[in-house]
Amino acid sequence: MRVMVTGHDGYIGTVLVSLFKRAGHTVVGVDSGMFHQCSFTPTEVTADEELWLDIRDLEPRHFEGVDAVVHLAGISNDPLGDLNPETTYAINHRATVHVAQSAKAAGVPRFVFSSSCSIYGAHGNEVLDESAEFNPVTPYGTSKVLCERDLTAMADDDFSPTFLRNATAFGVSPRLRGDLVVNNLTGYAYSTGQVLLKSDGMPWRPLVHIEDISRAFLAVVEAPRELVHLKPYNVGTDENFRIREVAEIVAEVVPDSEVTFSPTASADIRNYRVDCSRIREELPTFQPQWTVRRGVEELYAAYREFGLSREQLESARFQRIAHVRQRQAEHRLDDSLRPLADSEAVGA
Repeated sequence: MRVMVTGHDGYIGTVLVSLFKRAGHTVVGVDSGMFHQCSFTPTEVTADEELWLDIRDLEPRHFEGVDAVVHLAGISNDPLGDLNPETTYAINHRATVHVAQSAKAAGVPRFVFSSSCSIYGAHGNEVLDESAEFNPVTPYGTSKVLCERDLTAMADDDFSPTFLRNATAFGVSPRLRGDLVVNNLTGYAYSTGQVLLKSDGMPWRPLVHIEDISRAFLAVVEAPRELVHLKPYNVGTDENFRIREVAEIVAEVVPDSEVTFSPTASADIRNYRVDCSRIREELPTFQPQWTVRRGVEELYAAYREFGLSREQLESARFQRIAHVRQRQAEHRLDDSLRPLADSEAVGA
């Protein structure tokens, strides 16, 4: 199968591309290359074909011969989404609809959208399945709700969207992100001896390794259309933890580390637990293989092998919002996150 992966050069994409290629698929990658220089491991994974352009510039001609689209590209988390909400909606919502319309116009039959459990936003302690009410509390979460709505309206006999609502990701990647909770806590534990909590640690989060996210996308792409047509799936392993509990796991894994709280730690209104059983029941080829503890062990081993200091962890190399702000300060990106005319070619 010929699969287009948008955001193929990112945190999840570099892992997903490798998995799809091992499964025998031909991968066409599309990426702006914004984080191309933010490498962590020396391993580089490339798609079979690569288009270095912004998803807002995709046209139907780019989708010729494509059997399915895996749409990962977008502004990747709540803090970055809050930086400029209008840009978040332009890229995460309107550009996603544009990509889907272009794919549909080219006759692509399958569209697998990377949604998020952030759409559930602020809930209590109940466990939420895919029928739960949406209650997003950030532009990032709201953008995912709008995408699911508009992609649903596009569905017909010739165009079949599926929505993968990913839990909070963790794990080692060639494009490591240090701003995700498991990666971040393990990074502080290794580099400082402190498992530094920046909130009160009480909110619930579902957690999932990026390899298991990638396996979920593969399972959906390979599933019969009638099984996954217009279906939403929570993607995770049913490992729901309070952030404090994650910190305690990190402290148990990383020697000589202890849980501490930032002086500015405060409550976080994002609070949700999810039930991820549906995807395992309906798609038995999806078999998640990672636990949070195993992921912390993986991260700790990688931080030791490749070296990680606190300065690196907090730098623009591994913090997405810091990277964007740095590029803007250097006049390499405008407010819409497009490269400025005088900057070097992105992804070159």
